[in-house]
Amino acid sequence: MNRGLCSFLRQPPPGRRLLPNFCFTPWSRTNGNVSNRLHTNWKLGRRYSSTIGLQKSGFIDVAPGEGLLFFDNVYPLKTAIYDIRYLMMRYDKQSIESRIRAQYIPEGLLNSEFTITEIVPRLKEGGAFVKFRSRNVEETEAIIADFLREKKLKPWFSPFKRVRAFIVRGKPWLEDLYRFPSTRLKVEFIGGEGSLSQEAIYALFRRYGRIIDILPQPPGSKELPKFTIVQYLRTRSATAARNCLHGYTIPGTEAVLGKEPGVTLRVLYERAIKTNWIKDWLFNHPRIVIPLVAAFVATFTVAIFDPVRTWFIKAKITGALNISDNTYYNWLKRHTIGMLPIGAKHTDMDDLWAVWDERKEQVEQLKAWLSETVETFIVVQGPRGSGKKDLVVDTVLAHRENVLIIDCEPIDETHGDSAAIAAVAAQVGYRPVFSWLNTISSLLDLAAQGTIGSSAGFSQTLETQFNKILQNTGTALKVVALRDKGTDNKDQGLSDDEYLSAHPEKRPVIVIDNFLHMEGNSIIYERLADWAALLVSANIAHVIFLTNDTSFSKSLAKSLPDRVFRSILLGDAQPDSAKRFVLKHIDNQLDGAANEKARAELDDSIQALGGRLTDLEFLSRRIKTGETPKQAVGAIIETSAQEILKLYLLEEAGRGKRTWATEQAWYLVKTLAEKGEVAYHHVLVHDLFKFAGEDALQNLEQAELVTIVTRNGRPWCIKPGRPVFQAAFGRLMADRVLCARMDFLSLASLIKVETAAIQKAGEELEKIAGLPNRPKERMRFLLAKIAEAQGKIDKYEEGMKKLKAVLKEEY
Repeated sequence: MNRGLCSFLRQPPPGRRLLPNFCFTPWSRTNGNVSNRLHTNWKLGRRYSSTIGLQKSGFIDVAPGEGLLFFDNVYPLKTAIYDIRYLMMRYDKQSIESRIRAQYIPEGLLNSEFTITEIVPRLKEGGAFVKFRSRNVEETEAIIADFLREKKLKPWFSPFKRVRAFIVRGKPWLEDLYRFPSTRLKVEFIGGEGSLSQEAIYALFRRYGRIIDILPQPPGSKELPKFTIVQYLRTRSATAARNCLHGYTIPGTEAVLGKEPGVTLRVLYERAIKTNWIKDWLFNHPRIVIPLVAAFVATFTVAIFDPVRTWFIKAKITGALNISDNTYYNWLKRHTIGMLPIGAKHTDMDDLWAVWDERKEQVEQLKAWLSETVETFIVVQGPRGSGKKDLVVDTVLAHRENVLIIDCEPIDETHGDSAAIAAVAAQVGYRPVFSWLNTISSLLDLAAQGTIGSSAGFSQTLETQFNKILQNTGTALKVVALRDKGTDNKDQGLSDDEYLSAHPEKRPVIVIDNFLHMEGNSIIYERLADWAALLVSANIAHVIFLTNDTSFSKSLAKSLPDRVFRSILLGDAQPDSAKRFVLKHIDNQLDGAANEKARAELDDSIQALGGRLTDLEFLSRRIKTGETPKQAVGAIIETSAQEILKLYLLEEAGRGKRTWATEQAWYLVKTLAEKGEVAYHHVLVHDLFKFAGEDALQNLEQAELVTIVTRNGRPWCIKPGRPVFQAAFGRLMADRVLCARMDFLSLASLIKVETAAIQKAGEELEKIAGLPNRPKERMRFLLAKIAEAQGKIDKYEEGMKKLKAVLKEEY
């Protein structure tokens, strides 16, 4: 375009028009086939595809003397395939024809020579084409446009935009493609060699709505046909411009440019490229966004789930969700099922009544400690099966409210962090717990590691999540401890710490069972001990540890280094109490003269088994099945012997993690079978315990093969780990082949020890031989040591020959 055309287009048109009269000449097509049928009998929602005109070409036929108007904002603008507004318009009983006639066209115009010949709805673009006959098309458009501007008709689906009408200058294309209107139009120029300037484009397109920008084709672009992008502020303006100017040939351009033919406009919707700067910034700054997302997720989780979890922990402590503690449930059970002669009627307290006389003092001591106002950090230690949990939970805490029991055994036996988290949460009632999210969080952290080079903090270690569970539990314990504060006028002025110190009976009791159950989970035990020490120091709760480990003081001293915790040691029952315990279990079925022999056997059996409660229960069950006490105790001893052989002596596949030598365990079995007990230091000076002897003894005690008895604060003697082991050791010693094999291994091990001593002494002699002044006393000492070691080796070799003979002869 040159300056002549631009100045020509800027000339003020007659009246209010922006372009000269020739620009408003409607396109017409003379084909002799004029359709007088109104397109008003149509179903809403039906797609009007290219069914207009001859051969379904997608164009509207306009005969000579006819004009075409486009009414905008007649239907909702369709921006997607499914739109609920079209479903609601089904209930509109007024047809498009009646609405246009009654509302959109002045009555005076309808009474003149103006005649509507056809109405074509355009659902996708929210408008309708109206074909009409009139003397002056331009004048008709002006009258209708002024009428709509004055009336300001606004449909219900568009309350802020009025209905508008424009004369159609081009040849609208009624396509049914999956293209939806947008505010961005691509105006292609067909025919001619030039393109319109921005001024001309503005003059043609501005009347349909506010234009944001006009973007010409980039200079040097070889894309054909040439085009210009017109960006409207609103989509309705773009739809009106497209339907009115598509196919419009601008007349008169050949006169200005001196070229033929004129330029035809082809107007298409251009998908708008939305510059979503927020999304771009988020994706371009992962080092900032990912940690912020992790922090938001953590905050949201704490705000939503932590109150719920605290409530469930409180319900676990108070037993609010435990139906067995409900008064009405127990009354109903007692008067229904409880009246039937089925089921066991005794309780654990009935079982412990037989040993009550021995442990009455310990029970009273525990109750006294729980009623004191000072800090209560109690440890109940005893071998496995000594009845620690029965004594504490079923006797001392039988009628006490607000008791929380944490069993470490299920936590120790889990595999993987997710399972451990779920086990810990189940012990304290912490729910909901999403332990499976730990795996997903780890994957997210791995992805973040590869993206930003550092962890995003989505995943948490087992220690972190365990601390979080304990923190929630501590909060719930404090709420439970303070729930009765304020009910008494005497406590009105007390702070929380003063109230808890003055009312030890209000503090909940935490029982940590199976503490130090297994090695390898030191983090769990350390955090439990630290948490318990914190609760005790703040007077929030009483804590009682139940453990089998005799070295518990080493672990607990780290948490309370400046305090002395109280401990109770539970041993085995005395013979009289053990007998009462067994008779209580078997319901005194050995009474009578006929069972005199059985009662004598029972005394001998109890003497062999000792007072371990688990072994006594096993004996009682076998007697109730019909076995005699002698048969039952024989089976128990045989089972114990096999257990010792498998766990401590035989080297099996997968048992390479033993922290003691088989020869050391056999020496203890052999010695204890003969003497019943052995001095602690007598064992340490034996050749088999020369290297790490004390560690081996402590590990064997932890494995419950032996028990180390202390006196005056030091290890004093060694006894069997369970009383029944004394008889089991004797049963093992009766097996000559086993004894020969284990003694053979012991002698071989001793030979290795002496050989190493000879080698070490020989190396020292070699060094002394190279000295100018040889220390003769040292040389004589080393030679004597070598001779002594060689003498032992000879002695061991003689013993091994005899044992080989036994192994060859017997089997």
